[in-house]
Amino acid sequence: MPITTTSLTELFPPDEAAIPAAWRRPEPLHQREYLLDGELRQWAGPTQEVLSPIQLRQPDGSLLPIVIGSYPLLDEAESLRALEAAVRAYDHGRGEWPTRSVGERIAAVEHFTRLIVARKKEIVQLLLWEIGKSAADSEKEFDRTIDYIRNTIDALKEMDRDSSRFIIEEGIIGQIRRSPLGVVLCMGPFNYPLNETFCMLIPALIMGNAVLFKPPKHGTLLHYPLLQAFTEAFPKGVVNTVYGRGNTIVPALMASGKINVLGLIGSSRVADSLKKLHPKSNRLRAILGLDAKNVAIVLPDADLEVAVKESLLGALSFNGQRCTALKLFFVHEAIAEEFVQQLGAEINQLRPGMPWDEQVNITPLPEPQKPGYLAECLADAQAQGARIVNEGGGTAAGPLVYPALVYPVRAGMKLWREEQFGPVVPVASFAHVDEAIQYIIDSDHGQQVSIFGRDSCEVAHLVDQLVNQVSRVNINAQCQRGPDTFPFTGRKDSAEGTLSVHDALRSFSIRTVVATKQTEANKRILNEIVNEQASSFLSTRFIL
Repeated sequence: MPITTTSLTELFPPDEAAIPAAWRRPEPLHQREYLLDGELRQWAGPTQEVLSPIQLRQPDGSLLPIVIGSYPLLDEAESLRALEAAVRAYDHGRGEWPTRSVGERIAAVEHFTRLIVARKKEIVQLLLWEIGKSAADSEKEFDRTIDYIRNTIDALKEMDRDSSRFIIEEGIIGQIRRSPLGVVLCMGPFNYPLNETFCMLIPALIMGNAVLFKPPKHGTLLHYPLLQAFTEAFPKGVVNTVYGRGNTIVPALMASGKINVLGLIGSSRVADSLKKLHPKSNRLRAILGLDAKNVAIVLPDADLEVAVKESLLGALSFNGQRCTALKLFFVHEAIAEEFVQQLGAEINQLRPGMPWDEQVNITPLPEPQKPGYLAECLADAQAQGARIVNEGGGTAAGPLVYPALVYPVRAGMKLWREEQFGPVVPVASFAHVDEAIQYIIDSDHGQQVSIFGRDSCEVAHLVDQLVNQVSRVNINAQCQRGPDTFPFTGRKDSAEGTLSVHDALRSFSIRTVVATKQTEANKRILNEIVNEQASSFLSTRFIL
């Protein structure tokens, strides 16, 4: 079927009866509660209406937005109250949560996990309706989040076992463990609003920090079912939620100087502005996942079947709305035309539709302004000599945009440097691989790169250069975050700090030593503390 605006419009349901019963819109969730100081408090102020990217097709062919709920727009004063609750709960490291043993914190996180698993269906349904993620991917995001929590618990147990001994060096007895940093402001992204948020939130909590949690603008309501679980699993004030417009509530939080850790997955522009607001920059630790313009380099001897398959996944999984997506392809001029023809044919096999459709690949975009921005990028590229290779590429119906393969992309086009973060696949050609390498050197971003080729010497030559430009080099494979045990970070403006199962625990904590001289009196004190289990920190207890 040809891709036209009409054909894409017809993919939207004419009414709610046309939606499979299992995925029909839940009752509108008009959230008025927020979590502050261990209580679910009622908000009587302004709210933000939430429109789903899933819309209803009208008889005249127009699309009608669906309201799926609303959430509180807290003001600066209420956000600062949430901050004070977190500060009290941490109490300079003397609060109930930071002084709990590792085993007790693990037990609380395990309890929290059981509570949210019981709400899986509700959370997955909200994930689908809020950001248009397919049913399969919504389920996968929830399950991956639970796996991440359980893997984090296992990693902390292993870390604690390694630390549960004394070291004697140069007449000094010491025990080295990790301690929390303080109050964490956690802000996750809309594209993985559950998984990527929890990849910061859970390590921060389990290491003993107090948390201020601001859900993303798109993907807020799906966190509502978690609020009660937070209140049941954690002590008063350890988790507090702040809702609202970031530019209204976040600057005051940072300017207070009471935020010890900024955990943000978003834009480098926002991260830079927030860090500058903190009055004590040396006290602020930042764990950031930021912009990326990941490049694929397709060498002349590449296995095109492999390169096309991985490129398709790398560029267009979840509509290309992933920081790890492949966002620009450099293909050797000898095979560039063949590559784009094959990739274009594969793109046109992708199935657009609604998130509940089986085997759907392209779904409506959650950002209302994104289709217009992508259209600007395509028009700019075409005006400068590029063409859309695949039939119907760039065609849109409301929030549903069919992928566009654009070739040849050159310097000066918006797609050359800007991160499109959507279903547009730019391809450039090169005569010598140094052209691609120079692009990466000059780039503000340094997250990942993919190399496609068969000559091991050539691949090795590229690897040795690129590992000093980006933080992950993929050989004959798409860029991606997983496995979650691998470090996830970036260079330049793409990241600060490292997120993974093991690294995140270290990012949200600091190594701390308790030491004494090796005298009989001091050994007696240490033995009594350990034998009587008088300290949560100074301990040889072994967590299995």
